Amino acid sequence: MEKTERHWIEPGPGIAAGLRDLPKSINVKTASAGLVAAIFGCSGPALIVIGAAGAGNLTNGQTVAWLLAIYGFGGLISLVMALHYKMPVTGAYSIPGAALVAGSLTVFSFDQAVGAFIMAGVIVFVLGITGLIGRVMRWLPMPIVMAMIAGALIRFGTGAVTAIGTLPIVVGATVLAFFLSMRLTRVVPPVLSALIVGLIAVWATGSFGTAEAGISFVMPEFTAPRFTLDAFLAIALPLAILVVGAENAQAIGVLQAESYRPPINAMTVISGVGGVLAGLLGGHNANIAGPMTAICSSDQAGEDKQGRYAATVVNGLLFAAFGIFAGLLVPLILMLPAPLIGAVAGLAMINVLLMAFQSAFTRNAGYQIGAFVALVVAMSNISILGISAPFWALVAGAVVSMLVERPSVVREQATPQTA
Repeated sequence: MEKTERHWIEPGPGIAAGLRDLPKSINVKTASAGLVAAIFGCSGPALIVIGAAGAGNLTNGQTVAWLLAIYGFGGLISLVMALHYKMPVTGAYSIPGAALVAGSLTVFSFDQAVGAFIMAGVIVFVLGITGLIGRVMRWLPMPIVMAMIAGALIRFGTGAVTAIGTLPIVVGATVLAFFLSMRLTRVVPPVLSALIVGLIAVWATGSFGTAEAGISFVMPEFTAPRFTLDAFLAIALPLAILVVGAENAQAIGVLQAESYRPPINAMTVISGVGGVLAGLLGGHNANIAGPMTAICSSDQAGEDKQGRYAATVVNGLLFAAFGIFAGLLVPLILMLPAPLIGAVAGLAMINVLLMAFQSAFTRNAGYQIGAFVALVVAMSNISILGISAPFWALVAGAVVSMLVERPSVVREQATPQTA
């Protein structure tokens, strides 16, 4: 046991063992769980990325390259991790990260953002190989990180509401379908139901737009990175913290809840490698993903926990295929009216926002004042010295906590009260 702990990358059964046992592990439940996870990741979250690309006035080719990077490498991460560890460690990309980038692209040029994507990957990689994650998280408490995420992403929730006023019939039907699906079935993801009903409503009302590229295949257009200090502070640091503190942390918690022993260092290292490689193609980060890991590791993927890694393999193949054919799919998606994209993106963020608020403001977690400061600073969308609000939210939250929330107070808050 002790010997295993000394490995900076945890050993696993190996890809050959994963491939050998894969045929007997694939069944209806593992395949359906992998499909559901892929549908979730390729619907609402893809619209968030496309919306971010629109905020930065990216060309269709740059948008295609972004999707190719995050879905292609996200799928590859799933295949490598699932087969090597025979565990449902599922790759995708940072959905909150895409939302953060959307705000930053109104301030920074895309080549600066691409440089920041690569730098974020390097940060995550270094955290993985040096084992610094624990120290960073002790210095920057999780409630403050989660409050920053909640404040930065709350605009997606309000955007879904304001979209109703712009396109009431289409968006109203979309929102209603989402909550009815959540109430009536657990088989179909609510965001998929919402998207399908939204598409039907768009067709019925004749609200489709016209994509500039029609339905022709769009080739990816790669962007040379430019490295700047401002983009490092405003994009790279918050993005790296999101990958480690939100995506990886959530995936680790999910796997531990299902009685797995997740390879924490390896998950961080491959998230860093995925960040660098995706950045080179113009994508913001390919990494271990919490929501997709939750679906593939749940009992939806079958009773045999040892075989659930097959769900991640299915998910990885579908993700990679989506990335490869993004050039054909993006022009079709861009024909959707903007209010529908905004509404579906906002609905897709509900669970992320709930997780962020619950993690930030659970009394037992402590750091409540610092978390509140981080929340309101992130919501303000303030920019100081060219650096956007998420960075200043982390700084302000941490400073306020150090000033007013003494360690003894935090410990007292975090200790359950007895009657």
